[in-house]
Amino acid sequence: MSTSLIKSKNPEQERPFQEEENRRAQTRKQDEKAWKKRKAQRSSGSPDIERDAEINDGFVPTEGGPDKFIVDAAYYAKRVGLDSEEVKVQTEDGHIIVLWHIYDPREYTPMTPEQRAVRGPECIDNIRPPTRARKSARSKRQKYPVLMIHGLLQSAGVYVTNDEHSLAFWLCKLGYDVWLGNNRAGFKPEHVSLKPNDPSMWAWNIRHMGELDLPALIARVLSETGFPQLALIAHSQGTTQTLIALSKDQRSSMGAKISVFCALTPAAYGGPLLNSKHFKFCRDVSPSLFRKFFGIKGFMPILGSFNAIQGLIPQSWIGAPSYVVYNYLFGWGDEKWDRGVRDRNFMFAPTYISAEAMKWWLSSEGFAQHGCILATEEEWRREDEEDALEDYYNKIPGSRLSPDEANELLLKHEDNPTRPDPWYDSQSPPMAFWVAGRDCLVDGRKLVNRFRRGREPYARVVHVDVIEDYEHLDVVWSCDVIEKVGTELRDVIWKTCNARETARVPKGCHDLQKWLDVEKPPIRTS
Repeated sequence: MSTSLIKSKNPEQERPFQEEENRRAQTRKQDEKAWKKRKAQRSSGSPDIERDAEINDGFVPTEGGPDKFIVDAAYYAKRVGLDSEEVKVQTEDGHIIVLWHIYDPREYTPMTPEQRAVRGPECIDNIRPPTRARKSARSKRQKYPVLMIHGLLQSAGVYVTNDEHSLAFWLCKLGYDVWLGNNRAGFKPEHVSLKPNDPSMWAWNIRHMGELDLPALIARVLSETGFPQLALIAHSQGTTQTLIALSKDQRSSMGAKISVFCALTPAAYGGPLLNSKHFKFCRDVSPSLFRKFFGIKGFMPILGSFNAIQGLIPQSWIGAPSYVVYNYLFGWGDEKWDRGVRDRNFMFAPTYISAEAMKWWLSSEGFAQHGCILATEEEWRREDEEDALEDYYNKIPGSRLSPDEANELLLKHEDNPTRPDPWYDSQSPPMAFWVAGRDCLVDGRKLVNRFRRGREPYARVVHVDVIEDYEHLDVVWSCDVIEKVGTELRDVIWKTCNARETARVPKGCHDLQKWLDVEKPPIRTS
């Protein structure tokens, strides 16, 4: 994949969804005109609410007009006839993190500010009662909860920037109860006792996000909804913290609270991009020099401070440069995104993160060096050799070993036998994976291969889809993400739901059969 600063080919000739982009641009113009008309009707005292509801499938927007470009999930929810409330959550180590609850205002009464406030540390092993009384069992069936977690240097806003085509809004309108979880620091670092200028407030890495942030978010959602489990969707770093937390040596008991873990571009193994010059530089720097260069508090705090100027200057002044930087560092192109909302996509990023967390990712002691989140480079390279030997002796087409190489490897492994060490035990939840075939930052195929080769005997894999032409962010922003990812998410969540007798059936799920543990799904390539 090219990592050039600006791609040399004419971008307009490479856009596979140009017609769809044009259609969406035209829809946005029509929506702006309709909003102006609606405002005029309101001022005249004769709004046509019924017609609005009919046009929008019952969802009447309460915000509209030209995009204000504000970092507010509720604003974008209101533009599609939904709404959002912000809930503060305390982790067991005192960090205050944020949940955004996406809801349908026609049938949900938001919590009061007092109910949405911090209420002490949330513990997944001792879930609190809800902040307000739940509806009686005779009332309408409740929506099944879905928690969505974001990736590195992003916020959960990644799921709400594409209007009707945003995964969070789409799942909500189907009939799921959608909650968006934000990791510690975010746009405004908060702690119950520490101040942002205290190095102790920044003494954490990805493991803390997995073992403390994620359980706290899950506990609060389960408390407020009354369900014993929820479905978890995570992207990139969100999958990393989840895969670590669910491992048998970390907080595996959390698996009992998750009906299914849906991993979008799972980040467990590194891709070839980690060998690029800028990542090599960070890896070659000694740990002590890394700390001197990046500090011991927030990593490049100027990144998080971009949030302070959002809305004060044209968003293109932030969105366009942000895209160029991401394109240069990671080689991600926008060919499949709706370019009309690209600047908005980057509005909910970057966020604050600790220098220690970036050290975990980039330094000679971290992921970039080992190439794996739960194994050393030596361990996963041995696995690669074992797989190559298995393919050779099973005469799998495309085997990369010659007879001499196979004999040499066989002798090496016979002289130094090892026993596979699974990452997960029987407490791990069912898992589903969406792998981006053109993702050079992480290698999702290696993770899928780990499960397929039997190295995880206790793991239960529900679904695997390798989307060959997708890059790392296409799984949340591609113009066809609803068709390629959304519909499968909808189905997988409902198939694995253990509350089907009491939860509301989402649209499109009435004929879906319950998933059986004995099923072995094929690896789907799309």
